[in-house]
Amino acid sequence: MNRAPDRLNPLHGLTLCVQKGLVLFCTVEARRNAWRGDPGAISPGMASPALRAILQQLVSAPPHPAALGFQLGTIDDDGVTLALPWREDLVGDAASGVLAGGVISALLDHACGMAVWTAMDAYQPIATLDMRIDYLRAAEPGKTVFARAGTFRLSRSVAFVRGIAHDGDPEDPVAAVQAAFMLNSDAGRKAGANLKGELA
Repeated sequence: MNRAPDRLNPLHGLTLCVQKGLVLFCTVEARRNAWRGDPGAISPGMASPALRAILQQLVSAPPHPAALGFQLGTIDDDGVTLALPWREDLVGDAASGVLAGGVISALLDHACGMAVWTAMDAYQPIATLDMRIDYLRAAEPGKTVFARAGTFRLSRSVAFVRGIAHDGDPEDPVAAVQAAFMLNSDAGRKAGANLKGELA
């Protein structure tokens, strides 16, 4: 695994992980667009077509993200961007029209998990070990909120992820997240092994 510094990363110079010895170069504007959530801003990076199809299903099919209205933005070498269009039923404060903080937490959590699968270029069971979300300001009412997350370190058993949520300007984030995920959390066990005490 190689690491390459990304000076255009709005996470202020944090180093992101690039696997398989590949570093894809693109224009400054393309990287900035990816952090803004513009679909297709960068050509496909690490994620294989099969994984991209799975990630799309993980945004649209499960009841929770589907009910909240998550949308898949970009998938590239630096991670994943999800979008959450503003809706009145997601508002936490009717007087101000600000989205509920729990909705933004769910968006960031989902983006972080998808960033892990993107870094591995594989879908396998993962489990959240730790997640810290710092809210920096309220999202502006009526605006779509974007969550951008990337894996900055990937070991054999744990993935470390950072990300932000913003409402159009990555330089002025709504929230910041840092998380750790256990990889291969099924420990190679077959379905129902916890009932039978059997390992694969």
